[in-house]
Amino acid sequence: MMEERRWRWVEQLIVLFPVLIFFCILGCTSAATDPSDASALRVMYGSLNSPGQLTQWSSNGDDPCGQNWKGVTCSGSRVTEIKLSGLGLSGSMGYQLDSLKALKNLDMSSNNLAGSLPYQLPPNLERLNLANNQFTGEIPYSISLMTSLKYLNLAHNQLQNQLGDMFGKLPSLSTLDISSNQLTGNLPESFGSLPSMTSMYLQNNQFTGTIDVLASLPLETLNVANNRFTGWVPQQLSSTNIIKDGNNWNSGTAPPPPPGTPPVHKLPRHKSGGSGGASNGASADDSGSKKSGIGGGGIAGIIISILVVGAIVAFFLVRRRSKRRSSDVEKLDNEPFAPLSGNEVEEMKSIHSSSSINTKTFDIPPSMSLKPPPIDRTKSFDEDESVKKHVIRKRVAAPVSVATYSIADLQMATGSFSMEHLLGEGSFGRVYRAHFDDGKVLAVKKIDSAALSSEMSEDFVEVVSKISDLHHTNVTELVGYCSEHGQHLLVYEFHRQGSLHDLLHLSDEYSKPLIWNSRVKIALGTARGLEYLHEVCSPSIIHKNIKSANILLDTELNPHLSDSGLASFLPNGDQVNLSHF
Repeated sequence: MMEERRWRWVEQLIVLFPVLIFFCILGCTSAATDPSDASALRVMYGSLNSPGQLTQWSSNGDDPCGQNWKGVTCSGSRVTEIKLSGLGLSGSMGYQLDSLKALKNLDMSSNNLAGSLPYQLPPNLERLNLANNQFTGEIPYSISLMTSLKYLNLAHNQLQNQLGDMFGKLPSLSTLDISSNQLTGNLPESFGSLPSMTSMYLQNNQFTGTIDVLASLPLETLNVANNRFTGWVPQQLSSTNIIKDGNNWNSGTAPPPPPGTPPVHKLPRHKSGGSGGASNGASADDSGSKKSGIGGGGIAGIIISILVVGAIVAFFLVRRRSKRRSSDVEKLDNEPFAPLSGNEVEEMKSIHSSSSINTKTFDIPPSMSLKPPPIDRTKSFDEDESVKKHVIRKRVAAPVSVATYSIADLQMATGSFSMEHLLGEGSFGRVYRAHFDDGKVLAVKKIDSAALSSEMSEDFVEVVSKISDLHHTNVTELVGYCSEHGQHLLVYEFHRQGSLHDLLHLSDEYSKPLIWNSRVKIALGTARGLEYLHEVCSPSIIHKNIKSANILLDTELNPHLSDSGLASFLPNGDQVNLSHF
């Protein structure tokens, strides 16, 4: 009996064995690629116009690692290398490259890629080679976040404008090639903070100024030929293999540095050496300063002290004057904003034509209140600071006054964030025109990770909540937001007339110049928007980036301040280079 049962069990096992093999094969052939990596490669494939030379690639494939997509190397489930050099690829590289967290090597050189460089690049790259393409625009600021980068090659493209000061946090970068572009301006100061830099190629651009910022680098090879450099080649570069023809170097011996200037020490080529020389140089500088009396640093300290004292005195003078006129100002604050009148126009004309202003005859309009932000006089400054330091961060509920969009909605409305829909680019991110199915046209700002890092992304809902409370006829209205898959986007109302900068500088031959009344209307409307942010909002909001490009105009030339509150509310707002926005 026992033997019969044993044989039956063996027979059942033999029958089930093929089934077990089938499920094993099915499990082994399931997708082996991280979903975010697969999604980024699918987007890249579509942005490259689905080229046939990329064998195994697919716009709906979900397993680049398991299916051996051409040029893709994986480690486990993550993509670590993408090498697609010299394949005649066209189009762009997609907008989800920052999702490739494990990517170490990206080589798409010697193709026909065009448009701007991707604003968000893989954050952990060690090698990036995009040379010999047709990229235009500026070098994106997101390169400053790639702290593991060792090799950067953007040569032989059509990159323009001045380099941003974005190289201060790249301690491993040893090779930089940005030659044969159309880059202009002086070299950024952060070039002097590249301790591993050994090979730098800057030739065939339009750089100006001196190359003194390169003096302390451990360079072995330097090519600065065919630019517009002036001054002298630093003595510290005498042992470097340098190519310098085609510049406007000064002839003769370089003059000595001004008194009080500390000596420049070339960074050591190896981390283990050079410490003794640095300490000796510091002691020599200290002894020199003792002999020369008050040096440049001492004079600068005296000037700074005078400025600080002057600022404190001015603060209390303004505070005293505001006490005397507080009742009058409070009355003015209660009055509504007045529309632009003929008297205001005549008044502004008289101001413009006269060289001095008689304060007795010039009345400040109600919208131009000079009252400083309200001060709680029951608390001291120390108490205010202690309250700020001990504020407990609370989770903020999603605002109900604005709409919530999905990534899919915004992708469809912006053509997958295509270049055709791009309105502009700044330090906070890119702005796209969005066309929705219901006929609405809105502006979508894609926040860059430099302004809102991943560990601070929970603050985004709080940022949206604060910006959604801003309501003024001269402040661009927030319509909605999106926060999905690590992406953060703001949706604003769209102003068809564009920015004041475009109207002033990019007018075509059919455009008429702004008449005086329109200019005054824009100036007063902008002032009213600022007054709302400074005086009405509690706490007060400082815009921090007022310029013509951030003043948007509607069809009736009414001004609307854009990006109001971003620099104040974003956790990293003060660290973003606002000059590029």
